[in-house]
Amino acid sequence: MAETLVSPGVLARENDQSFITQQPVQVGAAIVGPTVKGPVEIPTIVTSYSDYQNRFGTTFESGSDTYTYLTSIAAYNYFQNGGNTLLVARVVTGSWDYASASIGGQETPTTSSLTIETLYQGASFNNTSSLLSCSALDSGSVNNIRWEIASSDTANGTFSLVVRQGNDNQDSKSVLETWTNLSLDPNQSNYVAAVIGDQKLSYNSTGNYIAVSGSYANASRYIRVASVDRPTPNYFDNAGIAKAQYTSSIPSVGSGSYGGSFSGGSGVNQGQNMYENISTTTQGLTAGCYDNMLDLLSNADDYRFNILLLPGLLNSTHTSQITTAISNAQSRGDNMVVVDPVAYSVDSNTTVLTEASSRNTSYAAMYWPWLQTIDPDLGKQVWVPASTMMGGVFAFNDNAGEPWFAPAGINRGGMGTVIRTKKRLTQSDRDTLYQGNINPIAQFPGTGVVVYGQKTLQKQASALDRVNVRRLLISLKSYISQVALNLIFEQNTAATRNNFLAQVNPYLESVQQRQGLYAFKVVMDDSNNTPDVIDRNQLVGAIYLQPTKTAEFIYLDFNILPTGATFPA
Repeated sequence: MAETLVSPGVLARENDQSFITQQPVQVGAAIVGPTVKGPVEIPTIVTSYSDYQNRFGTTFESGSDTYTYLTSIAAYNYFQNGGNTLLVARVVTGSWDYASASIGGQETPTTSSLTIETLYQGASFNNTSSLLSCSALDSGSVNNIRWEIASSDTANGTFSLVVRQGNDNQDSKSVLETWTNLSLDPNQSNYVAAVIGDQKLSYNSTGNYIAVSGSYANASRYIRVASVDRPTPNYFDNAGIAKAQYTSSIPSVGSGSYGGSFSGGSGVNQGQNMYENISTTTQGLTAGCYDNMLDLLSNADDYRFNILLLPGLLNSTHTSQITTAISNAQSRGDNMVVVDPVAYSVDSNTTVLTEASSRNTSYAAMYWPWLQTIDPDLGKQVWVPASTMMGGVFAFNDNAGEPWFAPAGINRGGMGTVIRTKKRLTQSDRDTLYQGNINPIAQFPGTGVVVYGQKTLQKQASALDRVNVRRLLISLKSYISQVALNLIFEQNTAATRNNFLAQVNPYLESVQQRQGLYAFKVVMDDSNNTPDVIDRNQLVGAIYLQPTKTAEFIYLDFNILPTGATFPA
């Protein structure tokens, strides 16, 4: 279609301004740390705390005591305060493996017809102990699982497989999953591997990606089919009768001679240096155990989040891992890292300020001091670093306001589940810490514990030395980048530019109306898309923003006047 007139005539142009503004993709927080169970080094999204408990467990015993990982406490507070999605990356120490079980067929003695394997690695899924009365596993727990063949039909070549909780018994079963009408015939739609799934996911450290093996996606949340050891292809003969050589392959009813337990599965974490005892070793791990997941989360295409929590890692003792997390955030440009400066034993403001001075970035923020809260699963009071609770503060802030509001102050920075701060900060303490880019957590009579600062770790004074402005930019860049992504490989014309403007301008207007911006301007026209730029296959846009600032320092002048004085106009 012509865009200009060369000879006399009429040119009818179309300017489509009816584009429907797409909504921003909603993303939540990410947390890296140890858990009781769950996929190892496979970042997994959970949408509620009950979902987290089912996938990653709650408490565990170590020695003569019971503990909860900081990962669990952080997840609880995040969802308790309105968080929607949480990306959990479980880390472990040492070597680990999957627990497995072989299921025998009809003959005596039985040989394995089917091998199933836990989806998650670690000894928490394993129990090889002998049976007690009522067929209970003598050391089974809520975190164990066991299997049972509930029905078997050799005439039709089908059977049912039940996944049960490890601490149940035959008289009082706790069924987690039931899979009916399963077949060992790979040519049938009810083939056991196709129904339950046989995929295994694992972190590939060489390529820094999640490798997938197996043919069928996992439908079970607990097990996968590791192998079909005695398949029954074309189970029926031409007369529709089961072939004799296959009938003995069908699993027999019951938990079998294995007691329904899984064997193997080494590598469960044990609790050491928990809570206030965290030091170089944290919750049974060395800091190097976090490296793989920090590297993997540098991939912004596959893993999206706006806040990264690393409860258990301290800037003073786990410097390398904190550096990696911050570098990733700067490269991705779409998230902030919450950093804990020092161990529980440190009370010196000077020491804390030294940790803050070692960083210079607007993509991270430090909070201090340590906090006492009630463990949601144990019901006892424990000491935790501030990052454990900050996910909940950010979640509440975003629900009560917007990401570009300050996650601080009485209205949005309250910590309702915190009992007390380890050090009760005075006004002088708060002044000193805030000047050094440490966000103090204060405790006020009648008010409770409140986040009383929102500085980033950027040393140079600018709009980006505040958390609310950095998060505003993260939100805007995320949305506008989503719009721009849809324009790649489109025609580099005025129509494409108008398409972009028709989506971005209304969005920025909505942000302005929601108190995120004082003013803005978007330029994407012939002025910055010259013929030379277009010939280089480039589309250029310039976005000018005036972020809204927060009122952090309020001055109230009380003027005392004599009787009869006239008040100023």
